[in-house]
Amino acid sequence: RRVHGGTQVTQFVPDMTDKEEQSLALQSIKNFAAGTISGFAGKMVEYPFDTVKVLLQTQDRSNPAYRGAVDCFIKTWRTHGVLGLYRGLMTPLLGSALENATLFTSFGWMKKLVASDSSKLTIPEVLLCGAGTGVCVGFVLTPVELIKCRLQVQQSVGAVQRYRSPIDVIVQTVKNEGLRGMYRGHTSTLAREIPGNAAWFGVYEGMCYLLTPEGKTKADMSPVGHMVAGASAGVSYWTAFFPADVAKSKIQTDPSLSKESLISVLRLTFRQEGIRGLYSGWGITCARAAPSHAFIFATYELVSKTLNGFF
Repeated sequence: RRVHGGTQVTQFVPDMTDKEEQSLALQSIKNFAAGTISGFAGKMVEYPFDTVKVLLQTQDRSNPAYRGAVDCFIKTWRTHGVLGLYRGLMTPLLGSALENATLFTSFGWMKKLVASDSSKLTIPEVLLCGAGTGVCVGFVLTPVELIKCRLQVQQSVGAVQRYRSPIDVIVQTVKNEGLRGMYRGHTSTLAREIPGNAAWFGVYEGMCYLLTPEGKTKADMSPVGHMVAGASAGVSYWTAFFPADVAKSKIQTDPSLSKESLISVLRLTFRQEGIRGLYSGWGITCARAAPSHAFIFATYELVSKTLNGFF
């Protein structure tokens, strides 16, 4: 509900306060379904951009295979075809279901912890809930992204093909590094997810507050409004602490850095590559984030509204 003259913002899950008679189980199922569908849709849009980002972040800087994002995209397409841009997609697709379920469930828990009336959160409270959600989702994302990154770097020109499939990544990682190996880069993931999700939820809710028509609710916003808010949230998420993502990719894919800390990898990257190295892939990432997150939020709101009409 929009409150004029204050800092309160509408809650993230559409119409939840209007459906208080529904059971928590039904609410969770609806949120899971809407989040999963929107996550799948967004992943299909963004994944080729993500492949390019990882290839740029992990290439040998002393002898780079790509001159930039466009060159990387063209060479990957020519060498491996369109499937090369989607190598490793299945794990993130399945992971997106877990990610979105964790995101929305954790955010709901955090809202109840932070405020007695979770439908009326201030901007600082939304940011706090988003940060807490980032802690929870990091435990899901670290192994998923490790698999994704190790498959993606194989698309680099001249790269050795070590893994045949996502399952093979899991088997070889556990065999060579133990179960802890699946959580290689976890600290870097948390360093990205905590501020990232604070920005993601905070900016989305803030934009929805600004774009909600006078005297109306978020349910009255147009799809274009949700897309603008979603695009803003996506760019904010990746901008919050992008160097942590660069460090994560290096730790998860470079054996020589696998036991290094987040801080040491950030220092090494800055020393060898400068500030540009810490933001390698940021441009292509934001270029993908704007449309994909616009699509994610617009789809989420549409599916939620449809499900609320049926249940």
